[in-house]
This record gives sequence, C-alpha cells and structure tokens, in this order.
Amino acid sequence: MTAKVEATERRRTVARVVRGEAASDGAGVRLTRVMGTAALPDLDPFLMLDEFRSDDPAAYLAGFPDHPHRGFETVTYMLAGRMRHGDNKGNSGLLGPGSVQWMTAGRGIVHSEMPEQEAGLMWGFQLWINLPASRKMTAPRYQDIAAAAVPLVQGGAGAKVKVLAGSYGGTRGPVDPGATEPLYLDVELAAAGRFETPVAEGHVAFAYVYDGAAVFGPDGNGRKILRGELAVLDDGTMVAAAGAGAPARFILLAGKPLREPIAKYGPFVMNTPNEIRQAIIDYQAGRF
Repeated sequence: MTAKVEATERRRTVARVVRGEAASDGAGVRLTRVMGTAALPDLDPFLMLDEFRSDDPAAYLAGFPDHPHRGFETVTYMLAGRMRHGDNKGNSGLLGPGSVQWMTAGRGIVHSEMPEQEAGLMWGFQLWINLPASRKMTAPRYQDIAAAAVPLVQGGAGAKVKVLAGSYGGTRGPVDPGATEPLYLDVELAAAGRFETPVAEGHVAFAYVYDGAAVFGPDGNGRKILRGELAVLDDGTMVAAAGAGAPARFILLAGKPLREPIAKYGPFVMNTPNEIRQAIIDYQAGRF
C-alpha cells in the first residue's frame, strides 16, 4: 500500500528559475515582467505575468488608458491600492486590496485600468491566460470578485491559503473555471511552515515568490526560491513548499495546456497571423 501511494503522489521539483525584468506598460506604468520575456516567453496556457509594486505615484498614476484585447483572459489581483476599470460596453468597477478581476476578452473589448489614488502603495499582479481556438471569439465577460468573496483557508502547519481559482483543501475559489481549468492560490507561509496541494498531472504549474523565500520540492530535495523569482515546476501530482527560516508569500498557478499554435501581436493573441491581421482590421473599424 505504501509503495502505491508513493507511486501515485509525485511531488513536483523545480525545473527552472527565472527572475523578472524591469518594464513599463500602459501610459508608462513601471512594473516587473516575470513572464512574457525573452527568458520566459510563456508557459502554455499562461502568456504573461506582471507584478506592479510601487509607493511612488509617478510610477503608476498614468495607469492603463483605453486599450483593446482579443483572444485571451486577463486576471488582475490586487494586494494594495485601488484600480478602477471601465470599458466600451459600459462596464465599470473598482478593484481594492484582495480583490480579483477575471476578464475574458473573447472576440474583443476596449477597456481601461486607472489608479484611483494619488499616493500610497500600489501592488498587485496581472496574468494573461490563453483561450482555446474554439473560444477566442466568445462574447467578452467580467468576473469582478470582492476581497470578502475570496476564501482564506488555514492550511495547517503554518500555511494560510487564499483560493482565487480552483480548489484547495476542499474549498473552491469564486472564479468560474474556464477551458484551462486554472488553479490560482495565494499562499502565506510561516518561517517553518509547510504547504502541499494536489495539482492535476500534465497541467503546467509555476510559483512566484513575492515576499521572503520558500523551498519547493520533495522533502530533503527542495530548491530555495527567493523574492522576485519564478519557479517553473516539472510534472507530477503534488506541489509542496516549506518556509525557509522567515515568513514568505507566493502565488501558485497551474492550468491545462492548450497545445495550439500561438500568434501574438501586442494586445491580441490568436492562432494564426491571418487572425491577428483580422483583429487589427476589426479594431480599427470599431467592431470591438
């Protein structure tokens, strides 16, 4: 029986580590691009990960004025500060600390994300997730999720886990899952804390440490990942992490790869160059 458990529960090890790169986006917002760089172009189905973190208003006040998207999903998760979004369909909402916006751009939308503060810390993440070819031209939709709607699970052994999408410890997150079956957890570890969760075999998984440091991998064979580093995890059925002598926080992402061709051009992600050209034509013609 023991041999069977060991065979079926394979803890993922760290396959690769990358650091984010300084970048700017929108109207000059300074941020760290962790995925979507030459070092790590994507991890199917994930296309990009940015961390924005600054208490200098000059680094974020210009925000992200009106811009289009087609063919993928954007996920904004706020840790501190306030960001207001609006779009050309009349939707509007305010993101505050701990809140999540999961936007499915689908066939096309033009929206803006603008800071609603003039001072203080602005901190959070934006993640891009690809859509399968069959859903790239679906109708756009928002899932605006207040901080109070994101469950916090006491993981035991010094771990606290916010469940944004997917499930942990029998608790499901508030995001309606899509074709990529996303798992999105925000994990806080005590100095000697331990964390473990099942992840579907064959799904891509990575962890980004945004405070402190944590050790990922099987007991006695883990790798220490520092603040600002992203750990690409190899295949397996479990993700395990442990504190590295001081408190740490990280986000854990996993999803089902699409294994489809990707054609990218700025805010458009399709499957072929012809579809990109059509996206540009449609946007210029006001059809978003």
